[in-house]
Amino acid sequence: MTETTAERNDRKREERKAARRAVSFVAVTVFLLVALFISLNTGTLKVGMTELFKGLFIKYDADVSSIFDLRFPRIVIAVLAGAGISVSGVLFQAVLKNPLADPGIIGISSGAGFVSVVITAFAPSLLFLTPLFAFAGGIGAYFLVYTLSWKGGLSPLRIILVGVAVNSMFTGLSAAFNSMNGGNVQGVAAIVNGNIAMKTWEDVRVLFPYVLAGLLISVLLSSKCNILSLEDKTIRNLGMNVNQMRTLISAVGVLLASISAAVVGNIVFLGLIVPHISRLLVGSNHKRLMPFSMILGALIFLVADTLGRTVAPPYEISPAIIMSVIGGPFFIVLLRRSKQYGK
Repeated sequence: MTETTAERNDRKREERKAARRAVSFVAVTVFLLVALFISLNTGTLKVGMTELFKGLFIKYDADVSSIFDLRFPRIVIAVLAGAGISVSGVLFQAVLKNPLADPGIIGISSGAGFVSVVITAFAPSLLFLTPLFAFAGGIGAYFLVYTLSWKGGLSPLRIILVGVAVNSMFTGLSAAFNSMNGGNVQGVAAIVNGNIAMKTWEDVRVLFPYVLAGLLISVLLSSKCNILSLEDKTIRNLGMNVNQMRTLISAVGVLLASISAAVVGNIVFLGLIVPHISRLLVGSNHKRLMPFSMILGALIFLVADTLGRTVAPPYEISPAIIMSVIGGPFFIVLLRRSKQYGK
């Protein structure tokens, strides 16, 4: 059968989109590798790739050892937290059908961070249970936002407004607890300020298993996220339990946001910016959107942390502040362009 002009144009359009997606994946991966090397060499100690490889795997090198102990943990944490928060944003946007949903904006990260601050300040003997307490705090904040936003249904705008209020409340409480301790408890101040300067391999061990599990589960749930883009009535007609799907996906989103917040603090806008950029580059299919958001989120948060170390040496600017400065205008632009909120 002869291919029509319209079919040929559609095929070429799909080929161009596929090529753009492939180029985007390769480019972001390369940029992440470059950012890793630049971040490793940001500071007084600098090593080449060959020296770094030899120092890590062949023979002892004092400079490489210092970099491994001081810079590697914060770099790994930036990559893990960046990926976790970004994918959490993807999950919440799918569940709430709200393009402005972000775990930092709607209070989940600050709720988890607040519980982590309380444990760190008043029950340091329970620090090994911080991930579980943080998850509980994130669940509580999410339930609070969801409950207060319900008024005969869920409005995207109402979720954002209530979320901002809940976020402000938990952020204020965390700052208050930090002040009550004179700002002297290192772990508390780091969570409140979103600072990852003094993180160690112990923090990596706390973050790694939970974020890895959450990311893997998110990839497995990508097809369900695609289904949630349909109307609830349509999903039920397919024989699926839409509430069960939302609960499961929300739980994974809360896990990723909460564990990340317990280690790096409340990072706003990262879970908003990354999904939007990712959709522009690879489309809305969550089977591609999830892995791409992981890589892009890791890249953006690592770059934010590296910028914070280089803008005003010897002082450091928290990556949370960098993300706020970048994300604020981005959020305003998205809000103004979103038709669902009216004129």
